[in-house]
Amino acid sequence: MSNLTRQDLWSLESYSEKRNEFRRKVLAHKKNRRVELGEHCRLYFEDRLTIQYQVQEMLRIEKIFEAAGIQEELDAYNPLIPDGSNLKATFMIEYDDPEQRQRELGKLIGIERQITLQVDSFEPIQPYADEDLERENEHKTSAVHFLRFELPEPVKSAILKGSDIKIGVKHAHYQVEANAVRPVVRDTLAKDLTP
Repeated sequence: MSNLTRQDLWSLESYSEKRNEFRRKVLAHKKNRRVELGEHCRLYFEDRLTIQYQVQEMLRIEKIFEAAGIQEELDAYNPLIPDGSNLKATFMIEYDDPEQRQRELGKLIGIERQITLQVDSFEPIQPYADEDLERENEHKTSAVHFLRFELPEPVKSAILKGSDIKIGVKHAHYQVEANAVRPVVRDTLAKDLTP
C-alpha cells in the first residue's frame, strides 16, 4: 500500500461535507479488521483507508489547514500503513471504569510485546511495538499501542493461500489463548499483503 500524500486528502471544508458518509464507509470497513483479545483488549488492523480517516479527523479536530501541519500529520500516520510485508495494528486496552483502568494499566506493563501471531506451524511472531515513541514507564503502560508484525516470506505465502492466523496474549496478568481470527478477518488481512 502506498503512503498517503496531501493530494489524497480533502480540505477541511470538503471533508465536513463528506464526513458522515466517509465515516460510515470506514466503520463498515473496520468491522472486518478488528480482533477481540479477551474481554478488555482489541487489535484494530490498519490500512490506507483507516489511516486516511485518522488523518482527516486529526486535521479536522486540530483545524490544521497549512501545508506544513498537514505534512506533519502525514509523517506521523503514514508509518501505520502496512507495506506488503507486514501487518500493522492499533492495540487498545479497554476498561470502562477509570479507577480499574489505572490499576490494570499498572499491572500490564509490557503487554504490547507479549502478543503473538501464528500461522500454521511457523514460529509465533511477536510485534515491534511503539516505534514512534515510548508509551510506558515503570508505573504503567498506555491504553493505546501501535504494533508491526513483520512477516517472513513463508508466513506471508501461507496467509495468502488461506492458512489460519492465530492471535493470543501471553502476559503474566492477561492471557488469551491463541485462536484463529474469523475467516473474513483473515481474508481482509491477506489483502494487506498483496502488491
